[in-house]
Amino acid sequence: MELKVKAVAGTIESSDIQIIVEPHDSGVEIILESVVIKQYGEDIKKVIEETIKEFGVTSAKVYANDKGAITPVIRSRVQTAVYRALELKKYMWN
Repeated sequence: MELKVKAVAGTIESSDIQIIVEPHDSGVEIILESVVIKQYGEDIKKVIEETIKEFGVTSAKVYANDKGAITPVIRSRVQTAVYRALELKKYMWN
């Protein structure tokens, strides 16, 4: 599936993450800012990439501004942003 529009989910409040996804030419590019990037940066990127690929999306540019979100929050914010960017109306939550 290809992203149709730029979409946002989440906030920059403590313990949350703001995800912005937009169409991209090739591959999944993740730009991450995080208060815990040294400890968890690679783990956060992995969760973002895996969640995007569950939708069959192979090309996306992702901006993630993390304020200490836990994995389920990261996953749900990415899912919401991707659903919005795909302009889907039927949701299939995992």
